[in-house]
Amino acid sequence: MSFEQVPFGESVEFAENTEPRCPCLLLLDTSGSMQGKAINELNAGIRQLRDELFADEMAQKRVEVAIVGFGPVQTLSEFQTPDIFQPPTLMASGDTPIGAAIEAGLDLLDQRKQTYRNNGVTYYRPWVFLITDGGPTDYWQAAAERVKKGEASNRFSFFAVGVEGARMDILSQITTREPLKLQELRFRDLFKWLSNSLSAVSKSQVGTQVALENPTGPNGWGSVG
Repeated sequence: MSFEQVPFGESVEFAENTEPRCPCLLLLDTSGSMQGKAINELNAGIRQLRDELFADEMAQKRVEVAIVGFGPVQTLSEFQTPDIFQPPTLMASGDTPIGAAIEAGLDLLDQRKQTYRNNGVTYYRPWVFLITDGGPTDYWQAAAERVKKGEASNRFSFFAVGVEGARMDILSQITTREPLKLQELRFRDLFKWLSNSLSAVSKSQVGTQVALENPTGPNGWGSVG
């Protein structure tokens, strides 16, 4: 039996898959108000996201998904490609510490980007997706400032989606992009859009702009305001 040597400082996952990475961080509200149909539909949407990314040969090698839940804040899944990623089953409980969730998520993203650099792996501009049905129950202003600085320096693209009951006024202060309101509980349509978008990005050259389908179109899952 022979073993290939992995260069010092390089992890096995990057030795086996040298493709550039397209990281997507999901910041998901798992507070008590999501109990019932909302959390069930959210779980179904995450499973669909994994299945559709797994079915795309390029996305399977390049897209990485991580999940940070809040209510309380916890890392539910580290950054993983779809062939490894196992969607966690989200449980609804607790309050809505959005500020702490953003901080924890961006720390996780920074660590992953450093791992890419340490292993000589290029990466696309990361996506950060915040989904909530409420408003922050903690201090969120510092997190909002960090989001705005990160956007301004092209360190990531930050999207906020409000489920029924969300404080859209506060979400609009957190992100530089206008937050979108989810139509009813169309999580599966949202994650279908997300998987299609990530697949399109993963097939492009790193650093190039990719035209995305408008989620607020006639058949879209989102609306403004």
